[in-house]
Amino acid sequence: MVGYLCPPKEKHMKNRRVRVRFAPSPTGPLHMGGVRTALYNYLFAKQNGGDFLLRVEDTDQTRFVPGAEAYIVEALAWCGFSPDEGIGAEDKLPGGGPHAPYRQSERKPMYRAFADQLLEAGHAYYAFDTPEDLDAVRERAKQAGNPNWQYNSITRTSMKNSLTLSEDEVQRRLDAGEAYVIRIKMPRNEEVKFEDRIRGWVSVNTLNLDDKVLLKGDGMPTYHLANVVDDYSMEITHVIRGEEWLPSAPLHVLLYRFFGWTQPEFAHLPLLLRPDGNGKLSKRDGDRLGFPVFPLNWNNQETGETASGYRERGFYPQAFVNMLAFLGWNPGTNQEIFSLEALIEAFNLNKVNKAGARFDFEKAKWFNQQHLRLLPESELLQAYIAEASNRGLEIPSEDFARRAMHLFMDRAEFIGDTLDPADYLFADPRSYDEAMVAKKWTAEAPAYLSDLDSLFAQTDYTEGPLEACFKNYLAEKSFGFGQVGPVLRLAIAGTTQGPSIFTVMELIGSEASHRRIQTAISTL
Repeated sequence: MVGYLCPPKEKHMKNRRVRVRFAPSPTGPLHMGGVRTALYNYLFAKQNGGDFLLRVEDTDQTRFVPGAEAYIVEALAWCGFSPDEGIGAEDKLPGGGPHAPYRQSERKPMYRAFADQLLEAGHAYYAFDTPEDLDAVRERAKQAGNPNWQYNSITRTSMKNSLTLSEDEVQRRLDAGEAYVIRIKMPRNEEVKFEDRIRGWVSVNTLNLDDKVLLKGDGMPTYHLANVVDDYSMEITHVIRGEEWLPSAPLHVLLYRFFGWTQPEFAHLPLLLRPDGNGKLSKRDGDRLGFPVFPLNWNNQETGETASGYRERGFYPQAFVNMLAFLGWNPGTNQEIFSLEALIEAFNLNKVNKAGARFDFEKAKWFNQQHLRLLPESELLQAYIAEASNRGLEIPSEDFARRAMHLFMDRAEFIGDTLDPADYLFADPRSYDEAMVAKKWTAEAPAYLSDLDSLFAQTDYTEGPLEACFKNYLAEKSFGFGQVGPVLRLAIAGTTQGPSIFTVMELIGSEASHRRIQTAISTL
């Protein structure tokens, strides 16, 4: 473990290879907002010839959820941008890479040395306040009209810490094994400034910042210390993360300064907003409005909780990724359909919006439709046959499958959409549209069908001759299409909606068409 205490030699940021990281916590399934963060990191790294790392920030063991880490790895792999280094890259690099381990819980021994460094430099201090002490102070403050009490540069002077206690008393408490945390000593009334690649210059006065805990009583670092130490140790050049971390950025800037390290460039991404109002998109919104907010299905091993994913809903990964890229970014052109390779070429952090991006599930389905149409026919056909098989449908031949698929492809958003309305291609109608039967099935309908059945039998049962035969019949009898057309459709398909009925008749063949016409005559 001693090797952890030797961070890389300082290099000027401009001369360093671009290295970015995605650092989720394994507290549950990966939200689509997290996938977008990972995507933007990946696109930026690849565009600049750099490295994309996956690190798991599991310092809060109380929130650890079994299976969450494996879910994250699988989700990124499905999306098509697995990490170059870190968790999930063990098959490429021993241990995941030269900065292993990549789980913060396994790096625990290294953080204490950095906390001690801050203590020795006067940038941090021991705090012995018990949870009960803190609860009591907060309650008194609340009763005094201050519901948002903070442990900060002002209030710390009245608390039990190494800034208010004598050195002897502090040492006595430490020797006695008394519980403590290590807090950062926030400078008083100082402006902390940094440039954000998306938001421009950010300035925060330290009077608005509290003395965050850096090292907890169990020796585990908080996110703030571990995040900064790991980013530096792993030579991260750009920190691209969600907007929710923007309030923490001034603290991280100070930590870099206190350690004497060059800070990475920051870029804080806009929130994903719910489609029907303000606020961050959450799992509850997906449940309520009927769309997934996770890339894959999730089954909580402890609670039995389940949630749907885009993969299982039939989305193509390239469509899901294309859709996510446009939630907060656009290329500045009219082009919307991009492959992952094209996104790498076009992506620019400077074109990421500051404002939150409102999610639109209809638009997500549109992206899937566009990518569906771009697939080679051989791949589409394979997916169509597989889906038909899953539904227990028997396909007579590959040619039948190809023709049947194309009948419903124009409006399809998913491959299943080419099968949902197409039961009558595989079996005789089990029922007939009652409303249309009541409206179109007249006393003369059986005679129309009997006439047509005889005439159709004289053709080669291909679409053109069948349609010509039908039109000639209408002309000879002086019938309108509305008298006879819906009746024929009802007999063949059980519905008056769908593609050309003559194309359908050619596909199912003369025997099935004749049988269906005779069944309708005798049934309706």
